[in-house]
Amino acid sequence: MADIILAGFGGQGILTAGKILIDIAARDGKNVSWTSSYGAEMRGGTASCSVVVSDEEIGSPYPTKLDILVVMNEPSYEKFIGDVRDGGYVIVNSSLVEEREYPKNVKVFTIDATSQASSLENSRAANLVMLGAMMKATGLIDPEKFGKGLNEYFEKKGFNSPKNLECYNIGYTQATAR
Repeated sequence: MADIILAGFGGQGILTAGKILIDIAARDGKNVSWTSSYGAEMRGGTASCSVVVSDEEIGSPYPTKLDILVVMNEPSYEKFIGDVRDGGYVIVNSSLVEEREYPKNVKVFTIDATSQASSLENSRAANLVMLGAMMKATGLIDPEKFGKGLNEYFEKKGFNSPKNLECYNIGYTQATAR
């Protein structure tokens, strides 16, 4: 079982990233849950979603200790870092989270997600870069299955672009363990 929080500013695709994750995990035969939390602002407020991915039945969709934390901005890092269990994973968007001494009890991976997505002329896809980094760090879902599932997710929505998979692949190949 993996208890996960994805967090950042509204408009960064946090809730969408969580939906993509549960869609692909469910198609991979996993049990999943997804809950969201966001500020009243349309864009720029805080947004997070809790995701649970498990081979077993899920008891609660609200994790108390996190196996994986994906943070897109500084306030989200500050809010949730203390909730990561020993040995857990923290995936950090180094574009918007300050360089620091990370806790020794967690495995940290960083990626300049915002800049990477912008360099591919897909600035709204920093969330996909972060999902790639998460797959590299955790191995939660086979990376090729995840890439295929990503394409299928966007095809279902009617707006798939090869740049989406490029953003995911950048995250997967360029995330750095700290």
